[in-house]
Amino acid sequence: MPAIENKVFFSDNLSVLNFMPDESVQLIYIDPPFNTGRRQVRGQTTTKRTETGGRVGFKGQRYETIRETVLSYDDEFEDFWGFLEPRLEEAWRLLKQSGTLYLHLDYREAHYAKVLLDALFGRDCFLNEIIWAYDYGGKSKKNWPSKHDTILVYVKDPKHYYFNSSEVDREPYMAPGLVTPEKAELGKLPTDVWWHTIVSPTGKEKTGYPTQKPLGILRRIIQASSAEGDMVLDFFAGSGTTGVAAATLNRKFILVDQNPESIEVIKQRLHAVNAAYDLQPAPKAE
Repeated sequence: MPAIENKVFFSDNLSVLNFMPDESVQLIYIDPPFNTGRRQVRGQTTTKRTETGGRVGFKGQRYETIRETVLSYDDEFEDFWGFLEPRLEEAWRLLKQSGTLYLHLDYREAHYAKVLLDALFGRDCFLNEIIWAYDYGGKSKKNWPSKHDTILVYVKDPKHYYFNSSEVDREPYMAPGLVTPEKAELGKLPTDVWWHTIVSPTGKEKTGYPTQKPLGILRRIIQASSAEGDMVLDFFAGSGTTGVAAATLNRKFILVDQNPESIEVIKQRLHAVNAAYDLQPAPKAE
């Protein structure tokens, strides 16, 4: 497949991933459909594992044992992981040696996914568990209200990954009186807990797409784990926030989604930021 720059694919994502060349992407961010128990329509696509590859844990006995043990506890998660697993295998193949995967989940999936990704990518490739905390919407009085998402961060090579915190948008100090005026004006570097509002239902950023993520979250991810000119991939593109953030930060992007509503929202948002791209159907096998 020829080199791809600024592409939007209206397609099942696995068919696109299968055609992309090895180690062609610096950063992958995905926000797959959460396994909330609601009915979700998914394509019945399978992949066949090969016996080649340099990682013992990736297709070896240790991974298979962990996988079977974890999935035996939750039938719903087994269905979700059966859908996601081949796509994560492709993600590992596509990442450059310096590359990073950000997997955005909610509390229903994060604990299972962490164990499986440790085995799939390698435990030494785990970089961070980011907690994105927000305070909006209804609040239960029967338990502690759930007001956070989890973003699991894994690198391709723990000795050679790219990370540049100096480029990240800073955030205000929660107690600015405890630091110097100069530091308060500059702001602080984020930790692994990100306090950031959701997309406001009445704000300019709102598109109406139900799972839209804030531009500030994607800017932070892209700034830290890629450089200008690098390729960023999001194969659950949704409202296209990853592409908008990448374009405004001078990164190249590939977006994939099979929802027509998603594609229309993406086109509108990329047009609004003057981002050039090609709209592509699913690649066809020769």
